[in-house]
Amino acid sequence: MKQVLIVEDDPEIVDLLEIHLADLHCAVAKTYNGLEGLNMALDMPYDLIILDLMLPDMDGIEICRKLRAQESYTPILMLTARSEEIDKIIGLETGADDYLTKPFSIREFTSRVKAIFRRVDMISGHKQEDDPKKVLRVDDLHLDTEKRKVSLNGERLSLTPKEYDLLWLLASHPGRSFSREELLNLVWGYEFSGYEHTVNSHINRLRSKIEQNVSSPQYILTTWGVGYRFKDE
Repeated sequence: MKQVLIVEDDPEIVDLLEIHLADLHCAVAKTYNGLEGLNMALDMPYDLIILDLMLPDMDGIEICRKLRAQESYTPILMLTARSEEIDKIIGLETGADDYLTKPFSIREFTSRVKAIFRRVDMISGHKQEDDPKKVLRVDDLHLDTEKRKVSLNGERLSLTPKEYDLLWLLASHPGRSFSREELLNLVWGYEFSGYEHTVNSHINRLRSKIEQNVSSPQYILTTWGVGYRFKDE
């Protein structure tokens, strides 16, 4: 059973989400206060945190920043009544895994939750069974899947959740070419048709962080006419 924490100051929304999370076989903890939500998130591990942007005592952005500063990783689905694009960008760049603008349909909500669980299960399923430390090493690039930590030449890199998932997916399948549509479905977890540029922008940002020369990449390679692949071992 998945453990989910809801941090949302609207009791009606909390009750509604709790009902539908129960249908997904999730055990739910809840709070209406930002600071209390942060403390709950730090006190015990959860499989998902549903986090409102505007909260009493501490807003969702600050909570997200503090949680992403921890070694452990918990997926975060951010909720907000705002619809401005800049708020979405701030939320995702701070470390949220996904973003829903109120009002949203329950069907969309459950779809996003399932997608997050699928992504986490996918990443967990690709851990190296023969490596008790769960670390993938490729030359000077190291990926620690337990801590979702990536280091290059011994220095930790700052990656967003999507950047990490994209890098892990490619690195755990060396030499395999993925189309942009495949990467959208596997990493973003739901149909994102027409947004292939999202993959391109994330690949470019990943390359800027891990490649010594982005114009001649060593790790993330382009398969012309198809998409992208990680260097073959």
